[in-house]
Amino acid sequence: MYIPFDELPQHARLWIYQASRPLTEAEQSEIKPLLERFATEWSSHGKGLKASARLLYSQFLVLANNESETSASGCSIDKSVHFVKELEQRFSISFFDRTQLAFLKEGEVEQVSLSDLKSKVAAGEIKQDTLYFDTLVNTYGELQASWPRPAGASWLAKYF
Repeated sequence: MYIPFDELPQHARLWIYQASRPLTEAEQSEIKPLLERFATEWSSHGKGLKASARLLYSQFLVLANNESETSASGCSIDKSVHFVKELEQRFSISFFDRTQLAFLKEGEVEQVSLSDLKSKVAAGEIKQDTLYFDTLVNTYGELQASWPRPAGASWLAKYF
């Protein structure tokens, strides 16, 4: 069952996928109904999930489920991964490259390779207060309260 994204409860579980590039307006227009359809049909052991999905900052695909209603099982999570992989093929984009980190700089999403992170920190290009899109955020409440969050308040704190 589809729930509008803005109506998710604070404890709703999230899965965030970072695209390898910003999606064009045309791609976003094409993807949005696919996301709604997936969230509507997403189920766990035959029971419909109370789910939602949204694109954020033209570069992040967020799937969500109200876990207090029905928990996502391993099979339903596999279905979501399969769906995201289908989007990758259809739009010639990657959503699974964990070697790219995304920061918000001057209102734009900037991707930085994990291998370049130390040198960017040393050069002062990335600081503790640089906003980081932490794809490890687990709940809708966290997303609303602190996403993007200062890099120093994320798992990247060890680099400062």
